[in-house]
Parts: sequence; C-alpha cells; structure tokens
Amino acid sequence: MTVASIREQFLSPSDEYTPFPFWFWNDQLTKEEIIRQIHDFYDKGVTGFVLHPRIGIPKEIGYLSDAYMKLVQVAVAEANDLGMTVILYDEGMYPSGSANGQVVKKNPEFASRGLKMVEYPCEQGENTISTVVSSGEQLVSIQAVEKLSESAINFEKTKVIGDQGEQVSFSPPNDSEWSILFFIETYTNGTIRGIHFGEDDGEEAAPKSADLLNPDAMKTYIHLTHDKYYSALKEFFGNTVIAMFTDEPDMLGRNSDANLMPWTNDFLAFYIRVGNEESYLPALWFDADSHSLEIRKAYRKTVNKKLTASYYKPISDWCQSHHISLTGHPAASDDIGLLEHFQIPGQDVVWRWVAPEDGKALEGQHSTAGKCSADAARHRGRRRNLNEVLGVCGKESAWALSPGDMKWYFDWLFVRGVNLISPHAFYYSIDGMKRSHERPPDVGPNNSWWPYYKQFAQYIKRMSWLMTDSVNTTEIAVLCEEDHLPCEIVKPLFENQVEFNYLEESLFLNSSRIDKGFIKIKQQKYRVLLMEASKELEIKVERKLAQFIEDGGKVVSLGDSPLSDAVSISQNDSIIDVLDGIHERQVLLSPQGKDIRVSKLKKNDKVFYVFVNEGEAAYRGTLTVNEEGKVEVWSAWEASIKESESNCVPIFLNRRESLIYCVDPNQKPTIREQTVSAKTWRTIDITSNWSIKNEKLAFSLKRLQSWTEWSGMKRFSGKVTYETTFELNEEDLLSKVWIDLGEVFELAHVFINENDIGVKMWAPYQLEMKSSDLKSGKNALKVEVTNSIANKMDNLSLKSGLIGPVTIQVKDEV
Repeated sequence: MTVASIREQFLSPSDEYTPFPFWFWNDQLTKEEIIRQIHDFYDKGVTGFVLHPRIGIPKEIGYLSDAYMKLVQVAVAEANDLGMTVILYDEGMYPSGSANGQVVKKNPEFASRGLKMVEYPCEQGENTISTVVSSGEQLVSIQAVEKLSESAINFEKTKVIGDQGEQVSFSPPNDSEWSILFFIETYTNGTIRGIHFGEDDGEEAAPKSADLLNPDAMKTYIHLTHDKYYSALKEFFGNTVIAMFTDEPDMLGRNSDANLMPWTNDFLAFYIRVGNEESYLPALWFDADSHSLEIRKAYRKTVNKKLTASYYKPISDWCQSHHISLTGHPAASDDIGLLEHFQIPGQDVVWRWVAPEDGKALEGQHSTAGKCSADAARHRGRRRNLNEVLGVCGKESAWALSPGDMKWYFDWLFVRGVNLISPHAFYYSIDGMKRSHERPPDVGPNNSWWPYYKQFAQYIKRMSWLMTDSVNTTEIAVLCEEDHLPCEIVKPLFENQVEFNYLEESLFLNSSRIDKGFIKIKQQKYRVLLMEASKELEIKVERKLAQFIEDGGKVVSLGDSPLSDAVSISQNDSIIDVLDGIHERQVLLSPQGKDIRVSKLKKNDKVFYVFVNEGEAAYRGTLTVNEEGKVEVWSAWEASIKESESNCVPIFLNRRESLIYCVDPNQKPTIREQTVSAKTWRTIDITSNWSIKNEKLAFSLKRLQSWTEWSGMKRFSGKVTYETTFELNEEDLLSKVWIDLGEVFELAHVFINENDIGVKMWAPYQLEMKSSDLKSGKNALKVEVTNSIANKMDNLSLKSGLIGPVTIQVKDEV
C-alpha cells in the first residue's frame, strides 16, 4: 500500500468506522420522522446507528408487533439506500434477555430465579423444624452451621443434613450457637425496564425478567426476538444489518427480592459437577474465614460458565449463522471473561464513573472498562471492539456534558484500544420530562453541538481506522481473572507511558504459548508479565508461569509471589524502576507527564505513536523514538499531516488534544537545519466595546460577562453573536496572528472580516488566522457563542457566553 493511499485513508476514512449512536426510539414513531432523522444523521457524517426501543413508545406500537416491525423495516431500508449500517438491539428496553416480558408471558416458569437462605437458630437439645416451601419454590439443601457471630460461621463444622421429609430434626453437637439453614430456589420477582410508560423500575407493569440460566427460556427468547428480526429483515442481514447488541443481562432482574443469589433449576448438580461442594453454600452468605474468597470466586465462575452456555454462546452462534456479529456488553465493567463469544466485544462508560476529575480516569473498577473490551478483542483475534459511552455523564447536572468532556471520553477510549464508538444516545424525542430526563443527555441532534457534529464524526472515523487492523506493540501483560481487572498495579504504568494489556488466566493457560522468552497469543507477544500476588493461582497457571521464567521471560509480582524466581515488589516500591531495570521502554517522554497516555501500534508497515492528554494543563516536551525513518505528525481532529524531525521529536499536547506520530521506516528522515529564532508577542486587548445580538436582544456591552447576568437570560440556552473591531498594521500581516478568546462557555464560531476562521469547542479557545483573512487597518471580528443546553433542560444558570479576556496576539519571528 502506498504512502499516499494510507494518508488518504486516514484523512478521509471509510464509513465503516462511523460512530454507532444508540438511537432512542421513545415516542410516537412515524415513517416520515424516522427517515428525516436518518438523513440528519447522514448529513453529519454519522452513517450507522443502534436501533434502540426506549421508554416512551405508545402502547399501540407494541414491542416486536407487526406495527413495530414495519417501522424497523422503514429505518433499515432507508439506511440501506444511503449505504449506512445498522446494529439491532435485542431487548425492549433493558437489561437483555426477556423480550419486554414476553418470555415469561409465554411460560411463567421461565421467570428469573435465585437461591435464598432461610436461617433457623437452634436451641440446645433436639430441634424440629417444618420444611415449608412455597408454591413455585424448590428445596435445594438443608445444612447446619456453627455460628461464631451473627455474620460468621465455623466452616469446618458445617453439616449437610439432607431432605428428611416434612420435618427436619437436628441436635447441636456442643454448647455453642448453631443454626439450621434452608437453601431454597425461588422466583426473584425481578423486572426489566420496559418501553411503555408505566413499565419502568418499580412500576406495576414493569416486564418480568427471564431466567437467563435456563436454556429453554433462552431458546424462547431467541425465537421471540432474533428470529422475529431476521424474518422481517433477512435481505439486509450481513450487509446493512451488521450486529445484534445485547445489554447488561441481569440474572436476578432489576428490583429483585433481597439477599438472593443467581440460581436455576437443577443448578446444584451443575455446581457440584464443576468442582464445588454442597457444603460451600453457607459461605455465600456468611464469613467463612479464609475459605470465603475462594468459594465465592468459584461460585461466580460457575454462574458465569452456566450463563455463557445458556445465554451468550447460543446468541453468538445464532448471530454467526445469520452472518452478523454479537456485540454489546455484560453487566460489570471488568467482566472480560464473558466477552469470549462476542464477535465484537464491548463495554460501557456511563454515570460519570470514569471522568477527567477526581482521579476517575485511572482508579476503581470502572477505569478498566476501555482496556476490558480492547484486550478481550486483541487476545481473541477480534477485529473490532465497542464501547457504549457518554450515558449519564453530565457533570454539574444531567444535561451538563460539555463538548470538551465528550472529546475527553473518546480519547480515553481510543488510546486504550477501543475502535468502535457507540455514543449514548441520540434521542428520537425530548418531548416532556419523562423523555428528556430518561438517562440524559442527548449527545446528538438535540444538543448544542449538533451543527458542528460532523467534525466529531470524522474524528471518530479517523481514530477508529487507526486503531483497527493495527497491532499493539507492548511487551508487557498484566495477569487478570475473568471477572476482575487489577487497576492499582497499572496506574503508574499509565502515568509513565508504559503500555500494557490485560491477559486472562484462562487465555494464558489455554490459548497462549511460550516461545523464546515470550508469551505469544494471536498477534501479541509479551516478555514481561505483571501480577498481583494477593490471590492464589491454580497449579497449572503456576507451572506455566515457571516455564515462562525458565524460558527467559520476566514475572513481576506486586506482593509476595508463590514463584521463587519472580521479582516481588512491595506496595511502596516503584514498579517503573523495576521495569526499567529489566525491560527497555517503548516510549520515552522528556519531561515525564503524568497525564499523558500513549499507545504504540504497527499498521501497514508504519509505526504509530498515539498520544492523548487526559489532564487540564498543556504538555510540552520531546518524544524519543526507537525507529529510524521519516516522522510525520498526524492530527485526527484537524485532519492534517505535517513533517517532523526524526529520533528526538518535539511534542506539544494542549488540553483535550490528541496527536499521532507516524514513523515510516521505508523513507529517509527529514533533516532540517536548526535555527534559533527570537520570538516576541504583541498583544491587542479587545475585551471592551462589543455589540451583542440574538433573536431576542440587541445592545452594546462595555465589559464581557456571563449572559446569565443579563435580564431575561438567566436560564437561556442558545446562541448569542458578539461583534467588535480591532486594528492591525502592515507589519502585523507579515507575522503569525492568533486570537485568544479567553474563557468561553461553550462553543465559539469565529469570523474575521466575514471569513470563517473556525470553531472551538473547549479551552484553550485559540485560533490562528491566515494573512488572507486579515487586512491592514480595521478588522471586523464576529464570535457566535452557543452555551450549554443544560440551562434550558435542567433549569440552571451555568456560566454562559464570551467571558474573555479577548486578545489578538501577533508573533514576530526574527
């Protein structure tokens, strides 16, 4: 592939890499409005969508009814005519698996089930207790436990009593406190969120959740949902329809009865067959000392194994046989093992659990969500991986998500390897509080940035193109469990630009091979493996780790390791110092920047360094690259490619900025003669004497201030135009001229002498102006400012407008 064609693919990427927004169908649906909105998406560069039925659809358009399916056909056919692609959503509304309650309506015994524990404290002597099991329940086990406290038991003395008929008798063997425990399978009374008003959490008509662990129930679910979609859309499957999205399947259902564990018919036999014991059940509720952690871990693995067999694999097989992919995500942010059967593994970033502030980018379970889907894909040879992002991510209020923060979330995902973005969500309607405030904000057509959304869409396409069909080059893996990704051990790696990938124990054991000091799996190879030593390893895993060390690999353990040849470090030791002693860095920045993230990739015989600034301050330094060749700086946001020097490359990353450094080893580096320039700035202050206008007002303003201080504008969301003039001389036109708007809330569209200079959506609000846009003497400046829609939607008074100070900066180079 030629260099020119690679550049063209980056600058004008294929629609394959489009964002796939959740399109909330949440109102009276009409053919005309569906087609209008699809064309609106298309005009903004959004050439795909997830068709998501949502609460607010009138009851006359029943879920999966003929009326509903005809509207789905309209949407998919129109997308097909435009060359767009569609991901179908497998539920109405969520979590998935119940077909908006139709599975349980088909067979009430398919309702979600769980295991409850009923405790009967014993007295001294013989205790006789009636075996009472309500209709629809099944007795699973009866056990006696010695109580050490209200919440703890003596695990070693647990006694399985067994079913003795209508009454159970037990005499405590000593004077200590004992209890008899009944373990009963029961209905959870769980629900899902439905698509009609009156079907939400806690409401009487909320649809019943189905038993996801019951294969027969799930066959019914697939028949009701997937077969129905295929029957209506078979001509579009595998071309326009590319995937089916499954969303946070919940085994108990929402709002289920308290203190239940996921369970299903005959699950005890399965539980024992895969290596557990019936006597383990009390430890699911009570503290059983050192046994608790392992028993509960084994239970989770057993449940996930059953869920995979009854739910994920059958749906995956169905998708594959119908020429589409299974995508979506499990319930937890680090459920990496449950992504095994996803053709497009996914995760989600919602509720602002991940955010620029308060360390949320690198701390806590949810901070692993980006790597979860990306690394699941890398180690399974999947080409794409998805993240559903921006749901309920407003900061000051529900609708207060800034375009700058939206960009931050996209970059947070891209640098971690995500390459399919699913914004949550584009709303069909925001009519009324129940629609407009159901998991807001709308991050598309009903938000203030929509006129400028094409730049976001193109940015997403460029970055998704780069992160697809490329090979991540890190030689460091972090060992993880199928339902836990350690975050503490990787924080210093992020902060020091040391890239890594999470490698599941099961994949390490069963899917990787040891070769000349490397762990090799798919296209990845690792020379160093990091692990937390706070848990016990399976014997087989220990043996393979020992083999890796013997073969020349390095294992670094945070805490004491069971492996004698591993490098053990304490909590206070520097992981980076240890790694630097045993492994050469792939990326070296000077000075070190704690907020700078990096991913190093190989694609089309080129090496790419992707840099993202996750902090609030600009970074300036140098990047030292290991490769020899021509270096170019690619900007996915500006759609630009510029030459740079090789080896030691200057790097400047502003707030909310990403940059890509492309090294082409097949081309000679560009050598430039280094010159020293004396640079001076002349600043022209134009903060005063502005004329203000919009559709409601027109006046002059001597001092810039938030327009919420103006009469009648306290809750206003919309656009205000600011106009003034400034003067330049002939010499200024020979220099670089910048405009700095100072503080702006939130979007600024700048015009000089009626020439469109550009749009800035986040700080710093700085734009360089071309000499052709300027003239000697008086220049007319116009700034159209659009504020946060949260003022209108959430009845707020967030700071709005052009605050300044506004300056023109003339840079003279000698």
